Amino acid sequence: MTKVFLTGASGFIAKHILRELLEKGYQVRASVRSEKRQSELEALFPTASLEFAFLDLTRDKGWDAAMAGCDVLIHTASPFPMADPKDPEELIRPAVDGTLRAMKAAKVAGIQRVILTSSNAAIYKQADKPADQQSDETNWTTPDHPSVGAYEASKTLAERAAWDYVAENPDIALTTINPGGVFGPPMDGRFGTSLDIVKRLMSGRDPFAPPMELPLVDVRDVAMMHVAAIDLEAAKGERFSATSQTLRFIEIADVLREWDPSLKIAKSEAPIWLMRLLALFMAELQPVLANIGRNLSVSGAKAERVFGFEFIPVKDAIIASAEAVKAYRNAPRS
Repeated sequence: MTKVFLTGASGFIAKHILRELLEKGYQVRASVRSEKRQSELEALFPTASLEFAFLDLTRDKGWDAAMAGCDVLIHTASPFPMADPKDPEELIRPAVDGTLRAMKAAKVAGIQRVILTSSNAAIYKQADKPADQQSDETNWTTPDHPSVGAYEASKTLAERAAWDYVAENPDIALTTINPGGVFGPPMDGRFGTSLDIVKRLMSGRDPFAPPMELPLVDVRDVAMMHVAAIDLEAAKGERFSATSQTLRFIEIADVLREWDPSLKIAKSEAPIWLMRLLALFMAELQPVLANIGRNLSVSGAKAERVFGFEFIPVKDAIIASAEAVKAYRNAPRS
């Protein structure tokens, strides 16, 4: 029976991948950061025979031993904050070094199949591409461009490092899955940063919506692609944008208002002059400024063609997110 090593297994996307793996009959060894995260997964999958390893993206200790005996690596672990840190290296180093640690340990273990969770952020900001043009998997974000934030640079450089590694180690077949903003139903109350966008819109804290767009996808499709790619020959050596549709933030707000008219949600976009003023005092608005007027849309056509499916409609993913935010509103976040 095929054994899969899944890194970052307590993450929003990874929990769905784990469920998909178990339903498909794979054995799984999951890496987590603590016993608390192990207990979290055991509570979700009480009847599963899961194996666990405690690993740190920034430390070499334990990686080789943890991956021994596994056949496939699915590497999802990477930092994803709501706002960029002052020092970009706080994100870039764990992302790049952690990816290379995982790849090198896979090589030592004799693993020949690797699925890497990347991001649309590694695609949609290619400096020499017209700002209003849609991107696809042939595009690469230019990590040192002024419009590129630390998270976008970290995902780009980490994915580049993975492709460079397999170029030198051709016995490893790599596939990258590059999601947009990942919405949809979380499996518990500790959900991802993407859903914090829905949570903030629903809170009514902001009188205006950010004047930018976001490529979106349902977490269930992202998980399906990771697992289906394991045995799909056509996926080997390829990168795939996991994107259902691109919406402006105000359009996400409109979906939420239609779902629950009682919500006090922004009905218009913030003027650009106001965003520039507020960004002087609110660091989390800097990425918004960098994205104003930029087409962040990435085509998902290749994924639908190769995997043979249709993405879950974005409206369904947004509503599933909102239902979860409402259900877990008073639940502790940890």
